[in-house]
This record gives sequence, structure tokens and C-alpha cells, in this order.
Amino acid sequence: MNAFRLVIAQLRRRPLQSALGVVLLALGIATLVFVILVQSQLTRQLERDARNVDLVVGAKGSPLQLVLSAVYQVDVPTGNVPLTAVDLLRSNRLIAQAIPLSMGDSFRGFRIVGTEPSFLDLHAATVAAGRLWSEPMEAVIGAEVARTAQLGPGSEFLGTHGLSEGGATHEDARYKVVGVLTPGGSVIDRLVLTDKSSVWRVHEGETTDESERKVLEAEREVTAVLVRYASPMGAAIVPRQVNAEHQLMAASPANEIARLFAVVGVGIETMRGFAWILVAMSLLALFVTLFNALEERRYDVAIMRLLGASQARVAGLLLLEAWLLAFMAIVLGLALGLGAVALVGQWLAQARAFTLSASATAPALGMIVAVAFVVATLAAAVPTWRASRMNVSEALAQG
Repeated sequence: MNAFRLVIAQLRRRPLQSALGVVLLALGIATLVFVILVQSQLTRQLERDARNVDLVVGAKGSPLQLVLSAVYQVDVPTGNVPLTAVDLLRSNRLIAQAIPLSMGDSFRGFRIVGTEPSFLDLHAATVAAGRLWSEPMEAVIGAEVARTAQLGPGSEFLGTHGLSEGGATHEDARYKVVGVLTPGGSVIDRLVLTDKSSVWRVHEGETTDESERKVLEAEREVTAVLVRYASPMGAAIVPRQVNAEHQLMAASPANEIARLFAVVGVGIETMRGFAWILVAMSLLALFVTLFNALEERRYDVAIMRLLGASQARVAGLLLLEAWLLAFMAIVLGLALGLGAVALVGQWLAQARAFTLSASATAPALGMIVAVAFVVATLAAAVPTWRASRMNVSEALAQG
């Protein structure tokens, strides 16, 4: 009988003990896989989507809410600000770029954002098919919108009021798709982009009265403005200037996301700590399993030694048994961890929020596999040492 078949036979003799060690180690691995993949992917997305935005200007309220709604498109805006705020910001010599955003409508849960073509430059977005908008009610859609809604250049759709599905449809305001963006893995993949005048037209309606038209134009607003500084000095001066305006509030994406991670990080570290506790418990469980197995097989081991098996072969059998248990735990743990990531990713996709992929890799996953085999090796260390030091004649005499 070869070594592998012998180890399998031994594991079948105590399935419950073996299963306990495997399950504990698998749960620890699954938790680590989930935490590492979620943290790495979300961190990468947050940093990428905000890398070219120094400041967000919007209505007064929660700075974090303003950043989440304007930069990441995952929260409700704090309100609207007068269109004159854009001119005010653009006249500031410390500001290199001010890009307005007008929001409030959506299409199948994807947000319709009225903006300017320079918004695409923030995300290095390019048109894969068609062209950019050139007049009101023309739209360029992100890759995820095109894939989910099965739209392309020439398609038409109606927007709905509100930022989620179920709002009232604007029956008299039909958008025409003129372009589809190349997939970039950023927030822009989930947006419907159009000129800000399109958003105003949808909500203002058509009017032929010149005086009424002038009143509507004077009252036009935007939801937020994305700002890039002209020099590092802007970071020290511009936010104070903006906050001094009674209708405006400035929020730094870098600062707000750092605060968010300071809160969320507690939960992440708690999950990570729990995972390591499970790994430690699996070490103990595997040790007890292997130690008891050796004690039960003392006579069998003595017979093997009497028949010519070397100390190294006996030790190798115990190590092989531990590594086989670790391998089963790795397979089960990866399946559970990646399955959890896939489920959360599906939920986020349905919520039109961030994207998570179970197929993504992280360097730390290799470390997890190595840790599993190290744990198994440590668990087998004492039983292996005892097996190599066994007194064959004493074991045979005890039967």
C-alpha cells in the first residue's frame, strides 16, 4: 500500500476529528480571503475614482455624503447650488478646473449625470462606439449600462425621476444614445452622461414665453462641482473660501475617505482578528487529531518500523496526513471565501454601487495558502517527533 492510500485509510478511521480541523481552518481561510479581496478591491476603486479630484463643492450638509454622491455616485446628494457657483470657482486663480454635475434622474437604477466632456478626462474614459454628445438630450453611456440595458448608438430611452428604480418616468423627455464608453473599471462605467442642459430641459419643460424662459435660466442649479487645484496652495485656501459662502460647502475626497476607512477599518480588523483566531483553533484541533491518531496507532507504527520502515518514512506519513488536511481546508476555504465575495459583488451590482469580482487576485492569497501549510506542519511537529523517537519494543509489548 502506498503512502497516500495509507493516509486516506487513516483519515477514514476518525472522520469527525479530521473534519473539525478542516472546517476550522477552512473558515479561517474563507474569512481572510473575503476580507483581503473586498478590502483590496474597494480601496483600489476608491483611490482610482478620486485620484483626479482635489475638492468637491456642493450644498451644505455632510461632507462624506457630498463626496460619496458626487465622486462615487453611491449616496443621495446634499442638495443643489446656484449655477453661478461654477463661475465663482472658475474665476479663482487657485483652481485649474471646475466640472459641474447635475443629478436627480436615473435609468434602470443607473444615474443620469449632466456634465461637460471634461468629466470623461478625469477618468481617462474613451468612446468605444459612436461619439460624444453635441446637443441636449444626447447621451453617452458607460460600459456597464450598455451591457445591462442592451443599448448602443442609436438607441433611445426615458429617464425616471430619482436616483433609484421605481420613480416617475419623464414621458416627454427621450434621450438618444450617441456613444458607448470603453470599459475602464471606474464609476463612469455605471453612469449615463449627457449635457447639463439636458437635465435642465427635462425638469424645466418647454416654454415659448421669453420672460418665463429667462426666469428659469436665472434659477438654474447644479448638484456639485468637481475641482482640481492649480497649485498646492489651493488646498490651504480654496476650502476656506468656499465654506465662507453661505450656500456652499467644500469636501476633500482624500480626507473624507480616510475618515470612512478609520470607521470601517475597525470592522475589517475585527474580521481579520476573528479569522486568525479560527486559524489558531484549527492548529490546536489538527494537533489533537494527529496526536491522538499517533497514540491509537502506536502498535501499527511499531510494526512498520519492525518491517523496515525508517523514522523518516513514519514522520513523512504524519506530515502527509497533515498536509492533506490542509489541502482540503484550502479548497473548502477558497470556495467559501470566493463564494461570499461573488454574492456581495452581485448585491453591489444590483445596487449600482461598487464592483467586486471573485476572479480578482491579490498577492496575499498566496500567503494564506502558505499559512495553511505552515499551520498543518506545526500541528504535525510534535506527533512527528514522538513517532521518530518511539521505542519499538516497548510499543510492541504494550500491544
